Amino acid sequence: MKLTIAEFKQDYIAQIKSSTARQINETTALERYTALGEMVKEYIGNLWANTNSTYRTEQVKQIYYFSMEFLTGKFMENNLNYLGIYEIVKDGLRSLDIDIDDILEVEVDQGLGNGGLGRLAAGFLDAMSSISIPGHGCGIRYKNGLFEQRIIDGYQVEFPDRWLVNNNVWEYKRNNKAVIVKYNGHVETHMDGERLKFELVNYDAVRAVPYDTPILGFENNTVNTLRLWSAEEIDDIFDFENFSKGNYLSAFEKKHSVEIITQILYPNDAYDEGKLLRLKQEYFFVSAGIQSIFNTYKKMNVGINRFAEFVAIHINDTHPALAIPELMRILLDEEEMTWEEAWKITTQCISYTNHTIMAEALEKWPLYMLRDLLPRITMIIEEIERRFTEDLINVYHITDPNHLSAMHIIYDGMVRMAHLSIIGSHSINGVAKLHTEILKNKELKVFYDIYPERFNNKTNGIMHRHWLLNANPGLTKLIGDTIGDGFKKNPRVLRDLLKYRDDKSFLDDLFEIKHQNKENLAKYIKDKQGIVVDPYAIFDMQAKRIHEYKRQHLNILHVMHLYRQLKENPNLDIPPRVFVFAGKSAPSYYVAKQIIKLINTVGSVINNDKSIKDKLKVVFLPNYGVSLASHMIPAADVSEQISTASKEASGTGNMKFMMNGAVTLATLDGANVEIMNEVGESNIILFGLKVEEVYDYYQNGHYNAYEIYNNSPDLKAVIDELVNGYLPVPKDEFIPIADRLLRFNDEFFILKDFESYRLAQERIAEIYRDKYQWSKMSLANIACSGAFSADYTIERYATSIWNVQKKLLDFKL
Repeated sequence: MKLTIAEFKQDYIAQIKSSTARQINETTALERYTALGEMVKEYIGNLWANTNSTYRTEQVKQIYYFSMEFLTGKFMENNLNYLGIYEIVKDGLRSLDIDIDDILEVEVDQGLGNGGLGRLAAGFLDAMSSISIPGHGCGIRYKNGLFEQRIIDGYQVEFPDRWLVNNNVWEYKRNNKAVIVKYNGHVETHMDGERLKFELVNYDAVRAVPYDTPILGFENNTVNTLRLWSAEEIDDIFDFENFSKGNYLSAFEKKHSVEIITQILYPNDAYDEGKLLRLKQEYFFVSAGIQSIFNTYKKMNVGINRFAEFVAIHINDTHPALAIPELMRILLDEEEMTWEEAWKITTQCISYTNHTIMAEALEKWPLYMLRDLLPRITMIIEEIERRFTEDLINVYHITDPNHLSAMHIIYDGMVRMAHLSIIGSHSINGVAKLHTEILKNKELKVFYDIYPERFNNKTNGIMHRHWLLNANPGLTKLIGDTIGDGFKKNPRVLRDLLKYRDDKSFLDDLFEIKHQNKENLAKYIKDKQGIVVDPYAIFDMQAKRIHEYKRQHLNILHVMHLYRQLKENPNLDIPPRVFVFAGKSAPSYYVAKQIIKLINTVGSVINNDKSIKDKLKVVFLPNYGVSLASHMIPAADVSEQISTASKEASGTGNMKFMMNGAVTLATLDGANVEIMNEVGESNIILFGLKVEEVYDYYQNGHYNAYEIYNNSPDLKAVIDELVNGYLPVPKDEFIPIADRLLRFNDEFFILKDFESYRLAQERIAEIYRDKYQWSKMSLANIACSGAFSADYTIERYATSIWNVQKKLLDFKL
């Protein structure tokens, strides 16, 4: 948009006075941030209105992306950059004696996601807008995020993530678009002529109110919508009779029982109460979202039989799988279609992304719980199951009971949501080539055998404009000065950087930018953690959800090994190392929380030992999220992607680190395989078991953790330190970790991969000594990272799954 500094200043001063009734020098940082947000939202609003009007009048097909998480991060800096006015605003504020960084610091990350799933969904929305795909997000407006992670005495402690405490300047509440979501009750049937009708009666009603956030495209005039639903009581009143009698808690009981549906992301499902709440959440946003889609569709005055021509619904993992029976319910009960007509539309509309191959992560719900909470939906699922089983027997001639039971939606009293998602959609995609092959040939082979045309791969992508342009301005400027700005809209242009792999001047500049980013992170660590780290050391980072299969404990066991070497010989000639960890554990995942405690315990010992001459430091940065990642990732030398081969579906952190010049230390798992293919084996550090070797161990059962432990003195020594009193904790503190490695036979092959990992780390130390060799590897990773932009991923979704066309807009502010 066109905006001068003078125009901005005039508008901003007026906005400050209007919203605060004070002079600008009397306002707080929050008031300044809010005023600027309102201005930017007004700029965006004109583009947003034009986008929606164009979609409506030209009747374009639109995609609705359903996800339990949208980890959007902050909006202010992104929106200023996308409008092309960041420098104007920065200079205008400076002339008013305001530092734009002070304003940007006020904004908090939106608490709408946990990790990769939510960041992927947010990146996909950004990509849809930025490449002019008519696509919107549908999710839940959690009043509190997953949790705020604090580290107290080395332990993870969870606190409420009150991200809405200062309100959210970017959202619009749409009371006029609220819908009703129905729970419980029972289904009555009656004949209406020759048609059997179903009616849910005596149900509990919840009002779903949408909050819309504009998702701005990069310099292209497109603004799509993220619609998040909040649960409210129908009449929004309390029990006055109880209140007047002094029964204050009872007076608000019903209101609170409704609002709890959208209070927190991922309630603990270790207990039935948590399971029920999560199931309520999943149906809540699915039902509200699909009702909203129908309300929008009907304004087009196009017959319901053409619904699939104009609507594509994508379910991001199985959390929104109830979209399938909910869409069927509306088509059957409200639109009075036949089963065959409704099923055809449903399967034409719905597509499904599978994000995991781990059995415990594939959602299953107790049938009794589903039947009590959603009786009509359960009836539809049971009918889908009955008809599918008939097809298996009569069309596909599958009669073996074991084969049939492996494919049932309902089995052993549980409803398998992945099976429902596969059967009710026209497309099932994995998120990396390796992951998709495992789905087709192993984990979901029984379905691939009958639906081969439905399975496809769409390797994940990242929001390169954030992870490069926003997070690493120094590197962005160097790239732009060297090859031009074309990479901002076409990141494959980054490959032009390969021409400079032998240019020492360019490599020096690249090294200096990385060092400056390390200086910045070192200051952050000192300010936040009180730990002094050497920016000339190797910054080795593992930032992701804490889980045994992601193997943070393999990393820290190796750190313990390095420490033992330094204690034996403090003059050991190794490059200084800083190992940085970040990530949250699920509150109920005890072993993962013990891994966090182990990292912090080892860090406390190492960081306070002067005898090793600061050659080794360990840092755990709490409350990992988009903003913290933006501090960390540009400073990383080494990106730890060390999951057990076959367990990580894709990963996107690997792509973000790569784009910022980190060298990947990896198993051949998930998208690491494709990263290797892009950069070449000489620019990635590989180690560990391969997928076929992992499966061989699982199938043949001949893995023996104790045998490896007893035959490896270095490994035995560090495992013994977990339980022999060496660490300054009670001797039984880390027995759960030791037991998982030994007594329970090391499910994720930590011991088997330890020696290979140790040698890979030695190789890193050796290469890092040669500044130019390391810088060439760093350059290769940056240059080859453009292939992993979410823009390209979304183009593949749009053309081969959704059949949605780009809609270029020419409206200008």
